[in-house]
Amino acid sequence: MKIQALAAINKQEALTDFTYETISLSEYECVVKVHTCGICHSDIHMIDNDWRTSKYPLVPGHEVVGIIEEVGSLVSHLQVGDRVGIGWQSGACFECKDCLRGNENLCSKNKSTIVARHGGFGSHLQVDSRFCFKIPEELESAVASPLLCAGITVYAALRYAGMSSGHNIGIIGIGGLGHLAVQFAAKMGNRVTVFTTSPDKEEFALANGASEVIVGSPKGKTKHKLNIILNTTHNDLDWPRFLSQLDSDGTLTFVGVPPSTLSTVHIGMLLAKRLRIMASPIGGRAMINEMLEIAAKHKIAPVIEKFPSSRANEAISKVRANQVRYRAVLEF
Repeated sequence: MKIQALAAINKQEALTDFTYETISLSEYECVVKVHTCGICHSDIHMIDNDWRTSKYPLVPGHEVVGIIEEVGSLVSHLQVGDRVGIGWQSGACFECKDCLRGNENLCSKNKSTIVARHGGFGSHLQVDSRFCFKIPEELESAVASPLLCAGITVYAALRYAGMSSGHNIGIIGIGGLGHLAVQFAAKMGNRVTVFTTSPDKEEFALANGASEVIVGSPKGKTKHKLNIILNTTHNDLDWPRFLSQLDSDGTLTFVGVPPSTLSTVHIGMLLAKRLRIMASPIGGRAMINEMLEIAAKHKIAPVIEKFPSSRANEAISKVRANQVRYRAVLEF
């Protein structure tokens, strides 16, 4: 079948109409009719070839929700008509130690939805069904789309850092990632402290579940020592100051990537209280299903701005300029 899509024909170009054909379905593949697709900063990085992995024409889009229209011969867990979501990852070897542990996201042979293959900015998406996830009925498609990348990114980072319930959690930043992290942490029974440089976001953070908001540099001490601090920003910050806010066995974890190395952190800062620093990508398949169930149960939802697919370039421009509060979603 022919797929009508939107593609960057060359590096840094605006998206334009693009048509390509599907190939014969392999035994585990399926074809999904796209309903909604979020716009992530990673899409923009790929359009611009910032990571030097882009191939053109490039069809972006890795926060996809749609309806299955066709399945391969060995697909048994999904049926035609199911509403599913597809995120950043669309393949793995299923044989290595990471895959066998349920960490397909760490597989050295993992495949990404928009790296060397077309993504979800189009009428349909052909993809490995094993990376399609049923969307709970409680979640609207446009709301579910950002959960498949932004949602799982922060949820997995918090869970792998040890979050369950009854913890004191710190979130650095209250943007597209941070406002979801606050909701997951708070609605799972944790006390949340938000660190932000924007005074106008204090009320928003509190409304999303934060118990404490610290505006500006955390020069003073939080009301409670923190078990986990999650950084969602891409800024160089005073990391020793944040480490000082951690309780014994606390973790500073990163999903945002600062431009500089953590050269201000001395091992001695970690030694006395047995602290650790870690980073986290997206989660494995089991973690994604768990995240979607938690989001549906606790009514966790991103703040979104919807755009018809005909306004995709306008939406991308707004995401580039950080003018979207807080996630942009295309409707097809």
